[in-house]
Amino acid sequence: MLNQIITIARNAFFESIRQPIVFILLFAATLLLLLASPLSAFTMENDQRMLLDIGLATVFMIGMLLAIFVASTVLGQEIRNKTTLTIVSKPIGRPPFVIGKFLGAACAIALSTLYVALVFLLVEQQEVFQTVRVPVHLPVLLFGVLTFVVGTSVAVWCNYFYGFVFSSTWLCVTTPLLAVSYLIILNFSPDFSSQPMWVAFKPDIWKAVIAVLVSVLILGSIAIAFSTRLSQIGTLVATILVFFIGMMSDAWFGKPLYEIEQHWLERAEDDGQVETVDRVRVMQKSNGDMEEVITEIMQPLQGTKLASYAIGSEYQKWVAYKTAYSIVPNFQVLWLTDALTQENIIPTNYLLKISGYGSLYIVGALSLGIILFQRREVS
Repeated sequence: MLNQIITIARNAFFESIRQPIVFILLFAATLLLLLASPLSAFTMENDQRMLLDIGLATVFMIGMLLAIFVASTVLGQEIRNKTTLTIVSKPIGRPPFVIGKFLGAACAIALSTLYVALVFLLVEQQEVFQTVRVPVHLPVLLFGVLTFVVGTSVAVWCNYFYGFVFSSTWLCVTTPLLAVSYLIILNFSPDFSSQPMWVAFKPDIWKAVIAVLVSVLILGSIAIAFSTRLSQIGTLVATILVFFIGMMSDAWFGKPLYEIEQHWLERAEDDGQVETVDRVRVMQKSNGDMEEVITEIMQPLQGTKLASYAIGSEYQKWVAYKTAYSIVPNFQVLWLTDALTQENIIPTNYLLKISGYGSLYIVGALSLGIILFQRREVS
């Protein structure tokens, strides 16, 4: 079974990166990120903070679009073309087929998102030109241009002499070269004087990129699940709808849920069944300072059930909001740009938590996709 999954994943990977939409989105992302630095110079305050916002937003949105278009096509296209019948009629089960398709699409999405992230990290190494005294980062300019020249040259060569697809070859060659260039650039200051690598390395940005990658893979798994039953247009619409609802999850589900619970707490307070406790949050700043935020919160006494203070249909509404808040993926918890712009250090344990959160959603979405695909007529 493992060999079958690997074979299907490999074919799905190459099918995915050969899609024209992938190259178009990556080309658009490159232009947007190159323009991010000059556009960030027009803010009234911290221009570098604006560059982080624009850059990570570009990585996030391009990754989401890649997940939606790639994952919605990689399985659904084969079902619509009836080529799935020739595969599942052989000794290949439907679960390995769905899993293999997802793994191939996930690798393509991850590689493409990594490319966009590396372009952003190279742009971020060059400070925004707030004044004429900001130097041009010569290593970024040299190695960045060299990477694109070499990657494009290799892709053209392979396309002309060996018939390789230009876009997929370019992506597979340029992305590793960008990673090597990034590691080399970290060792140099703007004037090419040497420096320790960790001086320019910013782990929190990488943590934010990993969080984006988790959210992208969640959306990809949801698109795979939808594509087992819906048409390509239906899959695109449904996946975009889930993404939009997930972005609004806190406002649409979390806030009403909180308000209902606050009403219950107020009634429990009138009944003398709550206590006030201090909640302490400690945030470590990037400059080494520690910020401690203390807020007073009410919580029910041990053995007190807040739901017993529900009036009318409040409990039914609470169950509905709670269910929706639990089922719909909350993409806001995976958006860590605010922590970066406020110069907070992102804890490693938080990154582990959201990675586990994403893994559970991916497993759940793939399980749903396998169940839906088991009874799908493919003949």
